[in-house]
Amino acid sequence: MGLWDKVKGQLRTVIEWENPDSNVLFEAWSVNGDEIKNSSKLIVKPGQGVIFVYEGKIEAVHIEEGLFELETANIPFITTLSKFMQSFESEHKVGIYYFWQTQFLNQKWGTASPVKYDDPVYKFPVSLRAHGNFTFRITEPERFFVNVVGSRKIFEVEQAKRIMVERFVQELSDLLAESGFSYAEIDKNRMELSELLSKLIGPEFETLGFVMEDFRIEGTDFDDATKERIGRIADITAEAMAAEKAGIDYTKMQQLEALRDAAKNEGGIAGIGAGLGAGVGLGQAMMGGQNLAGATTSAIGSETVEQRLEKLKGLKEKGLISDDEFEAKKKDILADL
Repeated sequence: MGLWDKVKGQLRTVIEWENPDSNVLFEAWSVNGDEIKNSSKLIVKPGQGVIFVYEGKIEAVHIEEGLFELETANIPFITTLSKFMQSFESEHKVGIYYFWQTQFLNQKWGTASPVKYDDPVYKFPVSLRAHGNFTFRITEPERFFVNVVGSRKIFEVEQAKRIMVERFVQELSDLLAESGFSYAEIDKNRMELSELLSKLIGPEFETLGFVMEDFRIEGTDFDDATKERIGRIADITAEAMAAEKAGIDYTKMQQLEALRDAAKNEGGIAGIGAGLGAGVGLGQAMMGGQNLAGATTSAIGSETVEQRLEKLKGLKEKGLISDDEFEAKKKDILADL
């Protein structure tokens, strides 16, 4: 930079945030080595705010729009000439940090990993993912600048959002564990959970200099393992209710189902025998002890179906009959049931 460029820098009288990016929350203004001359003018536009740092200390925070005059120890021309031997550099450095005061609407959030807690009704661990949105705005810019922004020249909205999400996901986990809402109750109580979470995390965020408004849980989704467990429980509950309406014991209904499933499995000889045994006991119990031997004995001699199948299996294992002969004969025996 030439001497004339340095001199022109000393004459700067107007400072403003030119073409600010809506995705930037804080940005340091920097021109001419951050030397701001005495009586320079600072412009703060609608929705903006400015933090003025002089010689390492926050000297002023402007949160109202308007034109402001800055007072520093830098005097135009005199500073430049006196600092000729120091490459025109002044020790009276300032930092001007512009920031947005406006609300940042509809900030999306979601749990990076499942939130795990013990379901209060089913009494086993469940894993839940959640997502939603929220609005935030800076309320204490000086506090936010000191506690969050620090020495960064640019601090983006996305960085602020990550700080918020990381904090309230843990609170969400604790809240789910303490709320008493079971698997089937989470969705219909999303509004209540959102309000409770806002109250829990509000004070912590205020200490950092901002508030989170209009926090919402828009949707939840349990992991596949949890859904499978709940589905099995629901099926068993429905079957038990059906058995009760049919006037039979749930255990007896299960025995009947075991008999039915075993009969469908052509390769499950042992299962068929076990199912038939259970079926006979169940049939006798349900029919007042009537003789059901005919259901399990063959028309030839006194051998039961199970005995005939076991004998047939032995012939196959010894290689005395082929696989096709085994399957054909097995169907004949089962046809006698």
